[in-house]
Amino acid sequence: MTKKAASAYLILIGLLLILVVGWYIASFLTSKPASVSFDSTRAYADVKTQVSFGPRIPETDGHAQIRGWLRQELEKAGWAVEIQQTERLGHPIYNIIAKRSDEEPQIVLGAHYDTRMIADNDPDMTKRTQPVPGANDGASGVAILVEMARSLPKDSVPVWLVFFDTEDNGNIDGWDWILGSRAFAEEIKISPRAVVIVDMIGDTDLNIYLERNSDIGIRTKIWTTAEKLGYGDKFIFEEKYSMEDDHTPFLEAGLPAVDLIDFDYPYWHTIQDTPDKVSPESLKAVGDTLWTWIVNQPPP
Repeated sequence: MTKKAASAYLILIGLLLILVVGWYIASFLTSKPASVSFDSTRAYADVKTQVSFGPRIPETDGHAQIRGWLRQELEKAGWAVEIQQTERLGHPIYNIIAKRSDEEPQIVLGAHYDTRMIADNDPDMTKRTQPVPGANDGASGVAILVEMARSLPKDSVPVWLVFFDTEDNGNIDGWDWILGSRAFAEEIKISPRAVVIVDMIGDTDLNIYLERNSDIGIRTKIWTTAEKLGYGDKFIFEEKYSMEDDHTPFLEAGLPAVDLIDFDYPYWHTIQDTPDKVSPESLKAVGDTLWTWIVNQPPP
């Protein structure tokens, strides 16, 4: 082999090596975790447990029971629990905050745990004064967060799991919507890179559209993650609703926030919002997506 040929050969080998390394790096950066450990069966059991407490209306026995259950489950999973006890419109508020360290959160995952005191959207007029069971509207989002507490790797970016109180009793005399999240956003001064709210995400016919007010960059990354995991049929890449939900106070405070909600839920604020309207498959789609998105977050 001539010197010139040897040189060309080495250049070729070098180029091939660069291509192989580049392919490996690209594959590593775009690959998803080998196994998502979010347990949707356990999450669905948590939905049933919450509904078994009865209505979780503020200042009721069911409300006290779910607070105690949340503390027990979160501490069992290794999270420290703090209570933001405050009030709005004369109503006591107990926002439940779970954290693993004293580090400021990079991500806040939130869901409301209270339920509506009247089923004023029920098609049966005689049942509109009854309380809402809240299997999807309340319990599904809470179940996602509780299972995240059990399954998120300890080396993930700092996350706070926040269970908001007094969200769901607007349009009732003496009440308003999203009181708990407003109190949190006003009183707890943090600067996370993302606030993600999950609300009504357990519907057996799950269709989560892009919420119009949500941070575009964050929602795009979450929906893209869902698509890569095979959940593109449940995370619809189209805008549909503008929601006033627990993400609203954070947006108003200038923080990037996103609302994951399936508002095409026919049992919203009816007495039919029961566990049979929720499915483990829907919980899995949302749980897997958020778990994977969080695990792939770069360190601060």
